[in-house]
Amino acid sequence: MKQSKPSDNIEFKCGISMNNRFMLAPLTNQQSHEDGSLSEDELNWLSMRAKGGFGLVMTCASHIQQNGKGFEGQLGIFSDAQISGHKRLTDALRQQGSVSVIQLFHAGLRSPKELIGQSPVCPSNNEKYGARGLTKEEVSELKNNFIQAAVRAKKSGYDGVEIHGAHGYIICQFLSAKINQRTDEYGGNLENRSRLLFEIVKGIRELCGPSFLLGVRLSPERFGMDIGEIKWICKQLIRGGKIDFLDISLWDYNKFPEDEKYRDKNLLNHFTEIEYGEVRWTIAGKIRDGSDVSKVLESGVDFVTIGRSAILHHDFPRKVMSDEGFKSTETPVSESYLLGEGLSSRFVNYMNRWPGFVNTGK
Repeated sequence: MKQSKPSDNIEFKCGISMNNRFMLAPLTNQQSHEDGSLSEDELNWLSMRAKGGFGLVMTCASHIQQNGKGFEGQLGIFSDAQISGHKRLTDALRQQGSVSVIQLFHAGLRSPKELIGQSPVCPSNNEKYGARGLTKEEVSELKNNFIQAAVRAKKSGYDGVEIHGAHGYIICQFLSAKINQRTDEYGGNLENRSRLLFEIVKGIRELCGPSFLLGVRLSPERFGMDIGEIKWICKQLIRGGKIDFLDISLWDYNKFPEDEKYRDKNLLNHFTEIEYGEVRWTIAGKIRDGSDVSKVLESGVDFVTIGRSAILHHDFPRKVMSDEGFKSTETPVSESYLLGEGLSSRFVNYMNRWPGFVNTGK
């Protein structure tokens, strides 16, 4: 079993290297402008994490079509007009020695109608969300927009992209037998439901070349996801030889599956048993302290994805690399504490949605 220290370098098969085993999670923060362009607040938030030692800094989920916007203040990558802002960001991250990755995203049926000014779209009609099914031509357009967003990201100076295929957003909606009711080659059996993802991966690799970092994020539960199906998709992506890393969002790395038929082992162990070959992999899910980082790396995971503790500590990697027993600050924390860690007042306000995270009395 592979074992590594938090401070160890890691090289991807595309040739790009991280200088340690820490990735900043793609965190919703609502800090950018409503037209999708980068704001000073988002630039400060992300560059501060690079300065704090994150070997790879990933942006928030960034929409590749205007109708795929998922939240207010979302960073976009759907227009060439946004490239200048992205270049400022990638320059800042590079100066701090961090690998820069943008997460490509479309919310699908989870796009709020009031935000996009129209009914959201989905693989097939969904009455519950008031979403309409995409036509065959629109599926092709969606695929091409993901690919063109990756090309735009490369022009912006990013080292790579991650395709967001998790958490019930549009790629996940196509993968879901529960949500995807199409009857063409993009619906039905698992091979068809995963076709869009595989075609996007293939297109990005062809247009962005072999030295561009390419990852995929998947989640094995909720939104109609089946652990066995997600493991099959992981294996197909590995065998395909076109991706550099897999990002598995587990919600909690210690938890056992919700589905009884998979409860013979915890979620993490379902994925440590996969043969990854040259593909690197990371997990997210309540990796909060130095001891959690050590446990996850010792299990054979290549690098860790940090969310909550990255909000609390811009320099979480440096703290853990100097003290593997480091424990994150207890919550709730004050608004002034979070402002000091590089969150804008808008981001702090968004964090009020996390129960018990912000002490609003201070």
